[in-house]
Amino acid sequence: MVRPSNKHLSAQIIEAKVDGDLVVASAHSSELREFGWKGACGNIPAAYLTGLLAGRRAKAGGISNAILDIGLYSRGPGSRIFAAAKGALTAGLTIPHDDSVMPPPERLKGQHVVAYSKRLSSEPETYKKFFSRYIKQKLKPEDLSDHLSEVESKIMTPAAEANK
Repeated sequence: MVRPSNKHLSAQIIEAKVDGDLVVASAHSSELREFGWKGACGNIPAAYLTGLLAGRRAKAGGISNAILDIGLYSRGPGSRIFAAAKGALTAGLTIPHDDSVMPPPERLKGQHVVAYSKRLSSEPETYKKFFSRYIKQKLKPEDLSDHLSEVESKIMTPAAEANK
């Protein structure tokens, strides 16, 4: 189950049972801070990392298959919901899906943010205004892709499985 809000996203692996559903693994985008994430928690790269974290936890719990439940949210190709699903797939879960709805790899890695920040660098005031949250977190938007790769590596380490 993937549920986005304006600023965050949650992903859960739920096992349906007659006497009540059981959450076997979950992740919330705010947890990414524990892995050093300095970016926003509601964008496509954060959704990918949240799905990756939920998928790692599910695999550690012996789960290997899942079905994507998006609830009543729209199924727009390339959305945060599908970015989270791609993260869970990267973690090793088997999820029935159509690759055409997944965000392209460059969006998952935040390369669209990097490209836009480079275009805005010639306009310092606009740059500062648009990327104020990144600057406040001491993350240059131009470094977002590299930063995401670092956080992704931390999530994929075996120690991250124990971080439930």
